[in-house]
Amino acid sequence: MMEEVLTIPVSREIRTMLNRTPAELARDMRLYASLMLFRLGKLSSGAASEMAGIPRVMFLDLCDEYGIPISQIAPEDLRREVDNE
Repeated sequence: MMEEVLTIPVSREIRTMLNRTPAELARDMRLYASLMLFRLGKLSSGAASEMAGIPRVMFLDLCDEYGIPISQIAPEDLRREVDNE
């Protein structure tokens, strides 16, 4: 699959505040965007990990680190499903 390059303007002041090189900031933004899109249900964990450029297992570990649930099933729905089987 051919990748497209997106350009996001970020001021030098912001980069300085974040203390990141352009390459580090680009990597961080890919990761944070993929985490958010996964959290919103816009991407699967596989697609989000691909977007972030990291293995799926590492992506799921980062979800845990950032408090992002890896399942969209509410606990009460899961209990109902288990009770009905």
